[in-house]
Amino acid sequence: MVLETLFISTAAKTIGLVGSALWLVPLLLAGIYYNYDRYDPEARPMNQRHLHREYDFIIVGGGSAGAVLANRLSEVHNWTVLLLEAGPDENEISDVPSLAAYLQLGDLDWRYKTEPTGRACLGMVGQRCNWPRGKVLGGSSVLNYMLYVRGNRHDYDHWHALGNPGWAYQDVLPYFLKSEDNRNPYLGRTPYHSTKGYLTIQEAPWRSPLVVAFVQAGKELGYPNRDINGAHQTGFMIAQGTIRRGSRCSTAKAFLRPVRARPNLHVALNAHVTKLLVNPFTMEAYGVDFYRGGHRQRVLARKEVILSAGAINSPQLLMLSGIGPRAELQRHGIPLLKDLPVGRNLQDHVGMGGLTFLVDKPVAIVQNRLKAFPITMDYVLRGRGPMTTLGGVEGLAFVNTPLANRTGDWPDIQFHMAPASINSDSGARVRKVLGLTDQLYNKVYRPIEGQDAWTIMPLLLRPRSRGSVTLKSSNPYHYPVIDANYFADPFDVQTLVEGAKLALRTANAKVFRQFNSRLHTIPFPNCKHVPFGSDRYWECHVRTISMTIYHPVGTCKMGPVWDTEAVVDSRLKVHGIKGLRVVDASIMPTIVSGNTNAPVIMIGEKGADQIKEDWLS
Repeated sequence: MVLETLFISTAAKTIGLVGSALWLVPLLLAGIYYNYDRYDPEARPMNQRHLHREYDFIIVGGGSAGAVLANRLSEVHNWTVLLLEAGPDENEISDVPSLAAYLQLGDLDWRYKTEPTGRACLGMVGQRCNWPRGKVLGGSSVLNYMLYVRGNRHDYDHWHALGNPGWAYQDVLPYFLKSEDNRNPYLGRTPYHSTKGYLTIQEAPWRSPLVVAFVQAGKELGYPNRDINGAHQTGFMIAQGTIRRGSRCSTAKAFLRPVRARPNLHVALNAHVTKLLVNPFTMEAYGVDFYRGGHRQRVLARKEVILSAGAINSPQLLMLSGIGPRAELQRHGIPLLKDLPVGRNLQDHVGMGGLTFLVDKPVAIVQNRLKAFPITMDYVLRGRGPMTTLGGVEGLAFVNTPLANRTGDWPDIQFHMAPASINSDSGARVRKVLGLTDQLYNKVYRPIEGQDAWTIMPLLLRPRSRGSVTLKSSNPYHYPVIDANYFADPFDVQTLVEGAKLALRTANAKVFRQFNSRLHTIPFPNCKHVPFGSDRYWECHVRTISMTIYHPVGTCKMGPVWDTEAVVDSRLKVHGIKGLRVVDASIMPTIVSGNTNAPVIMIGEKGADQIKEDWLS
């Protein structure tokens, strides 16, 4: 997050958002379209204006899972498929990896916020964390930082052990491979990677000296430099991402554009689904209601309605349609169709933001040092340079705190490393994206504006705390109530404190001495009552800048019928409702140990195969 936002003002000068370099607008746009025409001959998906009355399958949500489903189900030429997306198509800015944060809090973002709890997000305005979610074709794969991480094999074996046959690591690995087009020569030839899929995976073409030092620091601590998506996860690595020739490779670009001409696939944009249609006598889903251009429309499904709206919108839509906790629906006057624990079991990766290290050499990203014209030309003409960075994250690591289970390769903390920090754009954008209060920024980060700095963000891989998504009202246009419930279990904050201490050990490695790297030591105003650097101080820091890593999952939990928390079964069918599945991040019983985009794409691949098996066998 930090590095990408540094480029916003610089790139904004390039594209005319700030500054006076308006003449560069046609240069950037022409360069982008030139690259499209030259390398990506497939056009954007057509926004189908006139829809059929009935389709075999209706997919609600064109995000990371929905785009995959639309591609795979329309492979069956005699099936008709309708993909409904609440937002518009991607724009040119979304293709530039370093500009991801500029899209947050904008029209392509649902702009959700969490409820205040007094335990977390204490340094944010109103003690509420921003929770960006993609309202665009491609979903959050258009807003995210493009990091390609599959999670740990034990995550999936645990899903299987919870009563979900077919979801063990050996079962899901083929679906990761099915999607992947890995263009890193040293990875593409291993049994853990593939080069034949739709989704392109590469390292960013640009990197700083600091990330090389970061990987070397891991070796000093006893961690190998390894492929964290391979046989073992524990270790350090230069990040892999969903980019193609320096530009973002969203699921819309990867899975929908190549099949835009299929006559049996219709894509409807700006189509906000407000209700799932379920026959109360047969308990079978038969269609959806949605609004488009201010008009209500209804479309019917001959076979199935598939909900792929994500971990916030999928439970909201189920509850609005009468499927959810009895008490919650009664509270809003919604007739109950099926009493299920929809919206429970919410999980997210929460990280410790703001840990800052200063350096004396000009090796970090400093906003005012960036020159718009050469950076833009490097990106437009060569697909290289700092505008290709993966949302700012250059390095990844998976490490074990003293609280981890060391009997297996199942680390409990992930590091995101970036060659910049909150101060690096002189307060222009990073603080706004994070929602930091003026008091916190002015006291801690304003004094070091313009100085070279870098950061490590420790994040909690397997939180014990569980949150919820509930309805604000029966109005589908009222945003749901999101209680992230961070740190409800004290073990979570204890683990992050240990992760912070591991991050400090990493930053103190010998390899960083060449930069005179040192910890920024101005204490947070609300933490001055405890000694700086103590465990109590780091706990206060964690609770102050509690950063979502944008990985909400689990609100339509997959599990057998005897699991009182389950909403869908292992075939992703909603318990007790025929013709209705959920295929997205919300079905995860427990959050995976790593970034969630790649696992959600895998869920889309596997869900599509399950649907084919059920209808074609």
